[in-house]
Amino acid sequence: MNTFIKLLALIPFAGLLIGTYFANKVTPYLFGMPFLLAYCVIWVVLTTFLMIIIYKLDPRNKESEME
Repeated sequence: MNTFIKLLALIPFAGLLIGTYFANKVTPYLFGMPFLLAYCVIWVVLTTFLMIIIYKLDPRNKESEME
């Protein structure tokens, strides 16, 4: 489980660091923003949801909730 959490935490890192190389385009426009800016904004939102999932899966957080 601990390895799964670490791999899940690497997804936003890879998405923003590696994915921007492939998403480096101005057109098309998404939500009125250039594609690269919209791509980064989408990853910030996705990172929030992934961190919530990681928080819920981490067994150390469940111990502190019991106290």
